[in-house]
Amino acid sequence: MAEAYIHPTAEVSKSAKIGSGTKIWHQCQVRENAKIGNNCILAKNVYMDHDVKIGDNVKIQNNCSIYFDAEIEDGAFIGPHVCFANDKTPRAIAPDGKLKNQHGWKASKTIVRKGSSIGAGSVLLPGIIVGQFAMIGAGSVVTKDVSDYALVYGNPAELRGYVCKCGAKITNLEETGNEIVLYCGKCNEKIITKK
Repeated sequence: MAEAYIHPTAEVSKSAKIGSGTKIWHQCQVRENAKIGNNCILAKNVYMDHDVKIGDNVKIQNNCSIYFDAEIEDGAFIGPHVCFANDKTPRAIAPDGKLKNQHGWKASKTIVRKGSSIGAGSVLLPGIIVGQFAMIGAGSVVTKDVSDYALVYGNPAELRGYVCKCGAKITNLEETGNEIVLYCGKCNEKIITKK
């Protein structure tokens, strides 16, 4: 397997684990204990906080901020300027007026499941789970969990339909009990997922 490539302007902690074939480009910062899988791309100016976990074959575009307690699974796409928030009640100071330190934050875990895509300029609030192969439209503010294969967008992001693994919007579906059967007109895939 190919070695990881780290651009000379990137700042990568010695305790970060970088998988083979991964490319970390100009002005990226990867903090301590971050884990990045194989064959990932971190484009220019990505900030990856401490202990963030990234799977294999993940693409993270320019100027993304991925804060502590985020986990991105295999094959996910994070568009440019996406921001992962991690504290539901952020404050710079404690009630006594003193500046908070690194232990003064209460992070909530955010998970982006396998194969999902997050459009440019989107914001994910803390504690969100984005389902497998879901798609979030550009400029969305995601305030609640997103189902597998769901297409959501807006502020706040709302369910607007479903997408296939190939990315095409589903135009033919059947609802049966707690399940939805999705038929892709582009690649002829049949997907069964929960409502």
